[in-house]
Amino acid sequence: MSRIVLGNCLEVMPTFPAGSVDFILTDPPYLVNYKDRSGRSIANDTAGDWLGPAFAQMHRVLREDAFCVSFYGWQAVDQFMSAWRAAGFRIVGHLVFAKTYSSSSRFLKYQHESAYLLAKGRPAMPSAPLPDVLPWQYSGNRYHPTQKPVQCLRPLVESFSPARGIVLDPFAGSGSTCLAARESGRRFLGIELDPKYHAAAVARLGQRIDMRIAA
Repeated sequence: MSRIVLGNCLEVMPTFPAGSVDFILTDPPYLVNYKDRSGRSIANDTAGDWLGPAFAQMHRVLREDAFCVSFYGWQAVDQFMSAWRAAGFRIVGHLVFAKTYSSSSRFLKYQHESAYLLAKGRPAMPSAPLPDVLPWQYSGNRYHPTQKPVQCLRPLVESFSPARGIVLDPFAGSGSTCLAARESGRRFLGIELDPKYHAAAVARLGQRIDMRIAA
């Protein structure tokens, strides 16, 4: 069942049955109009009109009593919070990933990534809770301008999803969540809008390109 689909998650997720995935781990655009030093950018990284519909669909396809972990841009945290709550998620935790380097410097040196732990229903507590501050390893951003390191995502997959469960990433980028799921013995569903990053994800996972639903 594991696959990465090329398409818009607002069009793809409505084709999934309700309650069909066990865990969502996603890194949506931060709404900061980001460009890296080589000029690479991310689609839909300015206006957040897609946030509410996207998280409403995530809540629908997630099974009852399950978790979602979403990275977010702190500059737009009010928009993310509103979308999560409107969708029906409860905010049950916050994760900080400490970097050994600064990704940029303005008023402060930015040396962390952060994500919220969201719950649908009343999921059981993990048997061995993760610390809310975790180390970060630089991915190199070879395949994507904001590529997350697989080794930092695996503990999230292993803590918040059942063995052989289905992990969904509607903003799959170059496939790091999907790789973390596969390495953890889980199945995965990824959706990526940009053909370049979708192709990178397919190559990393050694998969056939799934064109059944295309942007």
